[in-house]
Amino acid sequence: MKIEEFFSKEEQANILEAIQEAEHNTSGEIRVHIDDKCPGEVLDRAAHVFKVLDMHKTKERNGVLFYLAVGNRKFAILGDAGINKVVPENFWDEIKNKMLEYFKEGDFAIGLAEGISMAGHQLSEHFPYQEDDVNELSDEISFGK
Repeated sequence: MKIEEFFSKEEQANILEAIQEAEHNTSGEIRVHIDDKCPGEVLDRAAHVFKVLDMHKTKERNGVLFYLAVGNRKFAILGDAGINKVVPENFWDEIKNKMLEYFKEGDFAIGLAEGISMAGHQLSEHFPYQEDDVNELSDEISFGK
């Protein structure tokens, strides 16, 4: 199976909708990246992908990456400096734990959409949508190897 086929077209559409809905209420930016396997430590790989996707170049440094390596069942959530300064210390763990509940049942798309929604809610509190907001990053799911 190609990694692009891990989520069905309908699931991909639902994930994209979750991203767009979350970003509708915030100036924050949310991306999803899917790899088959994660070489090495998952946070190191997520940080690499974060940089490759230019997520560190948003105006308010408020990007959030949801990184999944489905082949070896690893995932990470990585927030940029702007968001990490204002969210509670255990915030990303709370989202990961909620997502893990779904993942354990095989509901990867639903878990991912729930995590995106939770992150979007927090982003909207600290980085509310601005009238002149520009979508700085693509909402499309990116795929690695």
